[in-house]
Amino acid sequence: MTQARSFIRVSTVAHVGWLEFNRPPVNAFTREMVDEVHDGIVALLADPAVRVIVLASAIPDYLSAGADLNIFKGITPDGMRDWATRCHEIVRLLRGSPKPLLAAINGTAVGGGLEMTLHCDLRFAAANAKLGQPEIRIGFIPPIATTQALAHLIGRSRAIRYLYEGRMVPAEEARSWGLIDELVAPDDLRARVQAYGEELAAKSPAALAAIRRTVTLGGGLAFEDGMAFELEAVVALAGTVDFAEGVEAFLAKRPPQWPRG
Repeated sequence: MTQARSFIRVSTVAHVGWLEFNRPPVNAFTREMVDEVHDGIVALLADPAVRVIVLASAIPDYLSAGADLNIFKGITPDGMRDWATRCHEIVRLLRGSPKPLLAAINGTAVGGGLEMTLHCDLRFAAANAKLGQPEIRIGFIPPIATTQALAHLIGRSRAIRYLYEGRMVPAEEARSWGLIDELVAPDDLRARVQAYGEELAAKSPAALAAIRRTVTLGGGLAFEDGMAFELEAVVALAGTVDFAEGVEAFLAKRPPQWPRG
């Protein structure tokens, strides 16, 4: 099923929900587009048929051109606070998701669309993709919790140099940094991400959610605090139907039948 909106396309295939940026010709983000992305993520999170979420683009050769700079002409500090706060609401949805999040990065990927993918679990990129954060060129910084995400993903020094330089980085180089997890032939990108999503969709929803929570949220804590956070997740899982079914299926030498919401 595909739902067409003005600036995004939402579809579900085999329990994998796709949210594709769709503002031709280059996916330059406006406030209305940001609002649609926010609402699309909310809808996918609420849909019990969706077990994995993918961020991608419906536009060939462009994941994102960043913000449509026309919206920033004459913007006030209060206006920028409103814009960035709305973007941060998307970040909180992504970080708090109990469902695995994947990104399919194609073509030119700069600014806001790319920044949203930094909060996904895994990023698959077309081998010919180019990534960049060129905000330095307009006297700005990435506003979608990007400074924080980059420091965690690729380390402080590399993150600072990447943002200082504002250059376009080939996908292969981004993979060597840890910014991209897997390179894919451009024509195979969607199929590869769909196949991986289906693999995840077949696993225990409770365990997937616990992994996301302990690594994404607990991973930023001091070690002892993170260990305590993990302990509570382990205890909570012990009371789930998923865990009981997993143990029973293993002992009976049969595939588990995971409960679905």
